[in-house]
Amino acid sequence: MTDIPLFPLSTVLVPHGQMGLQIFEQRYLDMVADCMRNGTGFGVVWLRRGSEVARRALDTPDIGDYGTYARIIDFDQLPNGLLGITIAGNERFDVVDVWRESNGLVKANVELAKPLPTSPMLDSWQSMVAVLKGLEEHPHVQNMGLNIDYSDAWEVAFSLVQLLPLEESIKYELLGMASIDSLVRELDILLNQISGED
Repeated sequence: MTDIPLFPLSTVLVPHGQMGLQIFEQRYLDMVADCMRNGTGFGVVWLRRGSEVARRALDTPDIGDYGTYARIIDFDQLPNGLLGITIAGNERFDVVDVWRESNGLVKANVELAKPLPTSPMLDSWQSMVAVLKGLEEHPHVQNMGLNIDYSDAWEVAFSLVQLLPLEESIKYELLGMASIDSLVRELDILLNQISGED
């Protein structure tokens, strides 16, 4: 187990997923600087409800029981003057204990899972590849510069989870799935619902 800083968000980050963040609070500016200086990352956890801003110094946000360890892969100053960073999801983790530091930063003792093993794509799963390649044609997704390994079922499935317009509570449940078969089965149901086939 290890202690890591947390970034609670109302959106879910999954392994192989990417997202951009605007950083403006001093506690997070300091966290980002520390991560870049030391080559480390931070935990992204789903904020179930409410605000991440503490009402009292000892308040901790209502977060999920697990999250994704993120690494900063790009940064830039945005036109609005704020720091923009792009993060990529790596290992999943379970939250063991959580607290708030005196500067307001939320930290947690977490148990990091092993990196997801490469899982070969089965012929029956190729419909996911077609959907994902279709999403990659969208200008917003093209701007992300994704480099997806289409031979890895975990990467294809979680890239879809990150990009599809799903409720965050659903993405959170999908993040918690331990087997690729379960994840693909649930994704297949969701894709049928989105396409109107169910």
